[in-house]
Amino acid sequence: MSHPSAQHPHDGVTGTVQLNHTVVHAADPALSAEFIAVVLGLEVGARFGPFLPVDLGNGVTLDYYEMRDEPIQPQHYAFLVPDEAFDAMLARLDTLGIVYYADPGHTELGRTNDLFGGRGAYFDDPDGHNMEIMTRPYARP
Repeated sequence: MSHPSAQHPHDGVTGTVQLNHTVVHAADPALSAEFIAVVLGLEVGARFGPFLPVDLGNGVTLDYYEMRDEPIQPQHYAFLVPDEAFDAMLARLDTLGIVYYADPGHTELGRTNDLFGGRGAYFDDPDGHNMEIMTRPYARP
């Protein structure tokens, strides 16, 4: 039996679908949430059940969740940041002793990129997640 919306996936959907939150696995959620909050110039929110949230300001929350008994599978998280905040974020990475790279493969040490007319950099968080800050969204075909 097919689902009623299988033929027309947009039937019955009103408004826009938006990402609300995503879970970020961490060995130490407090450390990892505080790390990204400091780098991005944000604050860690109040614990919500087993989650420690970082509100990104556009209605999306990173919900840090402790992974104790399993290895953490590194993910990629990209943050669109204001031009005027980019240099301060790089300075905070430097202060924390975190190296950044111009590329996702982490080969261009201490450099930024100029993709799509903006600036960008990649760095690892305490759990090995590949974080990206960029001042222009990717131009998609």
